Amino acid sequence: MKKRYSAFAIAREAMRNHLGWERAWASPIPKAKYDAIIIGAGGHGLATAYYLGKNHGIRNVAILEKGWLGGGNTGRNTTIIRSNYLQDPSAAIYEKSRSLYETLSQDLNYNIMYSPRGVMMLAQTHHEVRGYQRTAYANALQGVKTEFISPRRVKELCPIMNIDGPRYPVLGALWQDRAGTARHDAVAWGYARACSDMGMDIIQQCEVTAIRREGGRVVGVDTTKGAIDCNKLGIVVAGHSGVLADMAGFRLPIESVALQALVSEPIKPCMDVVVMANTVHGYMSQSDKGEMVIGGGADGYNNYTQRGSFHHIEETVRALVETFPMIARLKMLRQWGGIVDMTGDRSPILSKTPVENVFINCGWGTGGFKAIPGSGWGFAELMATGHSPLTAEFGLERFREGRFVDESVAAGVAH
Repeated sequence: MKKRYSAFAIAREAMRNHLGWERAWASPIPKAKYDAIIIGAGGHGLATAYYLGKNHGIRNVAILEKGWLGGGNTGRNTTIIRSNYLQDPSAAIYEKSRSLYETLSQDLNYNIMYSPRGVMMLAQTHHEVRGYQRTAYANALQGVKTEFISPRRVKELCPIMNIDGPRYPVLGALWQDRAGTARHDAVAWGYARACSDMGMDIIQQCEVTAIRREGGRVVGVDTTKGAIDCNKLGIVVAGHSGVLADMAGFRLPIESVALQALVSEPIKPCMDVVVMANTVHGYMSQSDKGEMVIGGGADGYNNYTQRGSFHHIEETVRALVETFPMIARLKMLRQWGGIVDMTGDRSPILSKTPVENVFINCGWGTGGFKAIPGSGWGFAELMATGHSPLTAEFGLERFREGRFVDESVAAGVAH
């Protein structure tokens, strides 16, 4: 059992030159066989392993990562957490996730820096006004606390905003006051520490090269660190889901694209809410270090790049400058991209697969970070018991049956 982090622990280690801190998680040699293997040590994969152990007592688990822990989309997103989705299955899993985020620091004994600062989604066309009012009514029925607020209230919550722009005036906003942000790296590190403490093996720099099957069921994987057997296999690899599915012998209805973001130089605090402007597809918040964190759209073509591109900086910033004139004077500090996998209905896949005891968690598109705890909770239940109410509507069979959970049509944007 690892020592608990606390104010007393900080004081104790300060007195002895910080020589007593333990490694947050172990770096073990892979065992020959595990009850379950999770491919992907990002937020969703680590959360799945954590809830397999915590909720279902399955602790003989390995989490395999081809790179470093949390080095994919988990460390490359803009950290927005919200649950005000229109469709009932979406609202259920995202609200479960948001509620778990509320107490995650205490549950993991690791400060994930959760900040329920509130998220507003601007209505800048009359079509959006009607759409967000509809969503607010749906959320009331779902038990998700949101409200549609006036332009005057928008200005009170975010004084730096220009609500009278000639092209994109602010006509109101969908406001969720218990939504917010968290520290993306800390979420992964906190789950990793808890998994390691339960005796699970987190194996980095371990790329899966083949998935072995016998009689239509999984028996193990081949990796750059040797063959490893397992009874159950969970694939949680975000933008590379199609590659792993191909190894297992089935295809996924997804496409991978780069989603880009950037941050400005740090400035004094000027914005304590998250603002999403879906008409122009830009969203912004201010980090604890003072940087303006800006997210934009996904590339219009399939790719696996993790770099940014000039045309997205131009499109995103050009649109946001009208609503936030002050950012025109800021310098860009850095820019990056993450690989996201998109389904046709812009909702995730959490499902059994044609290969027995192989499970897939993918298709979160541009909104995966906010779903990490709820995704892990539901996917762990699916892997352990074969069914989860949270994931029931997100199975692969919905594409064959035409039973879509279409958030792109419902919300105009799905992140």
